[in-house]
Parts: sequence; C-alpha cells; structure tokens
Amino acid sequence: MVFSSLFFLYLFLPANLIAYTIARTMRQKNTVLMIFSLVFYAWGEPVYVLLLVGMAFADWLLALQIEACRKNGRKTAARLGVAGVCAVDLGLLGVFKYGTFFLQNLKLLTGVPETVPQILLPIGISFYTFQLLSYAVDVYRGEVKAQRDFPTLLLYVSLFHQCIAGPIVRYRDIERELWNRKVNLSDLYAGVTRFTVGLGKKALFANPCGALADSLLAADAATLAGKPALSLWLGMLAFMLQIYLDFSAYSDMAIGMGLMIGFHYKENFNYPYTASSVTDFWRRWHMSLSYFFRDYVYIPLGGSRQGKLRTFRNLLIVWALTGLWHGASWNYILWGLYFFVFLVLERTVLSKALSRCPAVVRHLYLLIVVYFGWVLFRFEELPLIAVMLRGMFGLNQNGFTNFETNTTLLAHLFFLAVAILAVTPAVTKCRALLERRLGGSGVYALLRAVCAGLILLLSTAALVGNSYNPFLYFQF
Repeated sequence: MVFSSLFFLYLFLPANLIAYTIARTMRQKNTVLMIFSLVFYAWGEPVYVLLLVGMAFADWLLALQIEACRKNGRKTAARLGVAGVCAVDLGLLGVFKYGTFFLQNLKLLTGVPETVPQILLPIGISFYTFQLLSYAVDVYRGEVKAQRDFPTLLLYVSLFHQCIAGPIVRYRDIERELWNRKVNLSDLYAGVTRFTVGLGKKALFANPCGALADSLLAADAATLAGKPALSLWLGMLAFMLQIYLDFSAYSDMAIGMGLMIGFHYKENFNYPYTASSVTDFWRRWHMSLSYFFRDYVYIPLGGSRQGKLRTFRNLLIVWALTGLWHGASWNYILWGLYFFVFLVLERTVLSKALSRCPAVVRHLYLLIVVYFGWVLFRFEELPLIAVMLRGMFGLNQNGFTNFETNTTLLAHLFFLAVAILAVTPAVTKCRALLERRLGGSGVYALLRAVCAGLILLLSTAALVGNSYNPFLYFQF
C-alpha cells in the first residue's frame, strides 16, 4: 500500500482518522495507531510484520538492560548490550538486504554456492532498523530513558506515516508526543495542506517524470546504446526530477499526517537542487539519513578532530555505508564513493576556488556533479553505466537526436519547465508573500483551502486508471 493509492486516500487514511478521533484516551488513540500501522505494514508482506515486531521486542529488552547497567556503573555490560542490539539489527538487515548480494559475489569468486537464494527484501527495513539503532544508542548515552512499555516502542518504530520510507524519526524527537500530544486547528490545517502538496508532487509531477525517464532510458545495453544522446540527457533529467519529487513527496505526506494527529516530524529535504556545493547538497538532501550517519558513525569515529587523514578515513567509511544503505549493488557503493571524492575535493582544493566563483557557476557545478551521480544511481548493472556515459557524448555512434526524441522533447517541454520550478522554493516564496499580504484577512486561509482541494482533485484524476505509481525509496 502506498500513500498515493486511491485505497489509501479514500479508505485507509479516513478510517484511521475517524477511529483515532472517536478514541477518547491516549492509550486508545495509540492502540488505534498501532493496529492501523501494523495492518499497513502487513498489507503487502504479512509475514515480515513478525520481523518488525521481533526486532522491536529484542531491542526493547536490550535497551532496558543497557539502561540498568549504565545506572549501576556496569559500563562493560552496557557496551555489550549495545553490541547485542547491533548484532540483532544489523545482522538481520545484513541477511535480508545483503545476503543475496554477498552470495552472488562469493559465487563469482569461488564458484560456490551453486544456487544463490533470492531473499525477499522486507519493505522499510533500512528505515526502521536505523530508528531502533538510534533508540538503543541514545539510551546507552543517557540521552533518553528506556521505554518501559513495549507497545509504545513498537508504535514508535511502526508508525505507518514514516515506517516504510522515512524520514528516519528518532525516538528522542517524539518521545514526549507518544503519550502527550495535542492537535490544534492550526496543526490540523497545516497537516492537511502539507499532505496534499506531497500528493500533488507525487501524482502530478513525480509519476510523469518517472514514466518519461523509463521510456527514454532502456533497461538493456543494446537498446540503450542505440538511443540518441539527447534522449539520454533528457531521460536523466526526468529521473533527476523524479527521484527528488518522489522522495520529498513521501516525506511531505508523512510530515503532514503526523501533524494531523499531533506528531511533529523533522524536515527531510530543504530544496537540495538549489545548493551551491556538494557539501551543501548533503545538508539539504535526505537530512534524517545524513544526521544519522553524522551522529552515530562519523562523530563516534572521531569526526574531523584527529587530523586530515583520519577525517578522510571517517568520510570514506560514512560514504561507503551511505551507498551500501541505498541498495545491495555495486553501483550504489560506487555512487557513495563518488560523492566522497567530491566532498574531499571540496575540503582540500575546491572550496577556495568555488568561493571566488559567481553563485551561478557554483550552482552549475553542483547540478553537474549531482546529475552524473544519478547516472550511477539509476543503473544497477555496471556495464549499463558505461554504455550510458558513452552514449551521452555520442560515443556509441548513436547520434545526437532523431525525430522521436525531438517530438518527445517538444511534447514535454512545458511540463519539464513546471517540474523544474517545483523543485525550487519559488512556490514557497510566493505562498509566504501571499501570507504576509492576506494572512490576517481570512482570504489567505480560504485560498489555501481551495488550492489544497484542487490539488487533491487533480491528483485523484491523475491516479485513476494509472498503473504507474511507484515509490522509489520503498526498495531501500
């Protein structure tokens, strides 16, 4: 089940909100959320809901032991408890997400095993694993108290708003709201409008961008090699727009649904394509993941406090893990290392040069780096990446363009211009201007309500009969 499905929009979510509103006490409301969250998660993979519950239960017990040992001064035992959490969570993540990948590479090197099992990846496992890890580590550090009530911890990790594809919500950020949250009209209104904006991003922009990218970027080497260069450039532009609009749409909808019932999840995107450097880009893209690696990997390794060589070593580890987190394939690792190289270059030789450049040059540099980074991300098979890069510069004897490509470009030119505008803060700035001028009159509130209703209507129309409706980050 995805947020942009008609079933979710017009049955599941309304039923959840109605049942939540009817429930009187906070325990009843949490029970409603728990039931709907587990049903949502089990909708496509009923067996794997047991994995989610089992991991949460193991971490609940271990976190209680970690806290008890820490309070009693038994530091070694507390560290063993953290090691136990890591063994359980990362071990299961390793088996389900990387088991097949590891065995495939082992077979290439040694010839065994003869048959590589295809292990089905539980949706959302990368996200809820990191949430559980952050909870246990924060208990060890004394930053939060261990949760005594297992259903409450399970609710935290399984909330259907963000369980499947983030943002990665830390326990300490919503600890108080798990049992003490209130919904006012302002939050409800903001939540509904934020949700509809995300829905519009997904249905009206991300899906068409994805369909265009898929039509222009073939999945086999022979067909891809024959594509004109302009077709490949246009296809990658569509993918670059899709992946941001798709993922940020999910975060928008998650944040909006949280606001509807009193949860305040942190922002996950801050217009990353307007950044002026790779460093700035990663402060704006998938911020909850960047903060996780910063706080639980980079800083514990020593961060930038122990000289350049160790700083670069720490960055290398973080970006290798960042790539691996996105998928069990060499292209994702290559993608992570690609950004590691540019981050190191910016720390050493590029920062001064960029600071002397005009803002438009810095921005162009960032867009080019990210654009080619998405080439590495888009194709899991390394030979396809080579074919794609050669083809983009006409080295496959593929020519620059043809009639079909020109027709496609002209047919989508206006849509792409609007989609590009949608990844910038232009709409947000216009809304802020209107709010300043009309906010006190009631006209602005009416206008926002009308716009939200219109977006919902147009999104519904776009989704009716449309079989192309993926969420890219479900696979991670």
